[in-house]
Amino acid sequence: MDSIQIKGGRTLTGETRIQGSKNATLPILASTILIPGISVITHCPRISDVETMVRLLSSIGCSIEWNADELVIDATDVREYRLPREDVVRMRSSIMLMGAMLGRMGETALDYPGGCVIGKRPIDLHLMALRRLGAVVEETEQKIHAKASRLIGTAVRLPINSVGATENCILGAVLAEGVTILSNAAMEPEITALCEFLQSAGASIEGAGTSQITILGVPQLHSTVYEIPGDRIVAGTYLFAGVICGGKITLRDIPVSHMSATIRTARRLHGDVRITGNIMEIERRGKIEGIPLIRTGNYPGFPTDMQSALMVACAVASGKSVIEETIFENRYRIARELCRMGAAIEIQDGKAYIDGDASLHGTQVIAEELRGGAALVLAGLAADQVTNVMNRHFIERGYENICKDLRELGADISYR
Repeated sequence: MDSIQIKGGRTLTGETRIQGSKNATLPILASTILIPGISVITHCPRISDVETMVRLLSSIGCSIEWNADELVIDATDVREYRLPREDVVRMRSSIMLMGAMLGRMGETALDYPGGCVIGKRPIDLHLMALRRLGAVVEETEQKIHAKASRLIGTAVRLPINSVGATENCILGAVLAEGVTILSNAAMEPEITALCEFLQSAGASIEGAGTSQITILGVPQLHSTVYEIPGDRIVAGTYLFAGVICGGKITLRDIPVSHMSATIRTARRLHGDVRITGNIMEIERRGKIEGIPLIRTGNYPGFPTDMQSALMVACAVASGKSVIEETIFENRYRIARELCRMGAAIEIQDGKAYIDGDASLHGTQVIAEELRGGAALVLAGLAADQVTNVMNRHFIERGYENICKDLRELGADISYR
């Protein structure tokens, strides 16, 4: 049925381990093309987006082997510069392969990557950065073809600090001749993880995690082993589940240093969050309180990927809340489904006005994208009776096994 069924109204008790980060894994997998040898990626999440990237790597000649949560990639014999349409259009992150393939092969051809219902995510900044490095990029109505006999380091300034364009520029610059100075770079932890992986393979990169990254091109990279950090969005989802449902839960392998804004927000809701090393305990005894105003923002601000989960929390919290989405203009799509469950939410002038104190009731709701789908699961946990979240395939793009994880935390939830 491609759905998730939740019998709501239960407090949560238990513990679970957080999977590896989706947003770190995908660009790292793309970067393995640059290594004419073996990359061993541990704590790798087995989610559908990773499976799509694995198929793309296989299509160009990489040898792939899974061992539990360890992924072994041998890119010694990469030979094909064209990427299959069926997987490119399925996942936006396929655009990450452009910089890596230009760096390794000097050529790539692909369809425009899959679209996104949460808002406009143009690839013009990706192409601008690669052109600055010396690539000749030709675009038709459906395809992109890029070539470069040799990429050359240069100064690249992004007009906005795009995560994807930052990553593609890094991938193109690692083997380029000379020095690339990337200004107004995005500072997300996933970019730091990508740089750490490349450094472990012999890349020369300085400034990861800041707005200016300097890459000195090297002649060649070598085989390496790297452990993916925990997924800060999955961890935030389960943190909010604990705040919403009450009880006491424990989350292990938390990327605490990446979650400051999410943890602060949970505490503003009056969730009791305690941290010891990479272990987080969440407890809620009384009623949670709404937040008068919170805005999403680029890292280290409150993540747009956590906005839908926050909307669920605010819907059941006491008092009024206002959420302002500043990253993706169409990320309020979940509001309609939450109102069907009994929430009182009005979208006006780019803000979500939430009355709070809602008594959510179970019903059939439809997920339209990854993070909104996971938030509907949280709404089902808070609702009375049974909630069926349709289109679970969206959720499986980023959550390895959300039903298993939440069952370990005491939820009554199953795939259908």
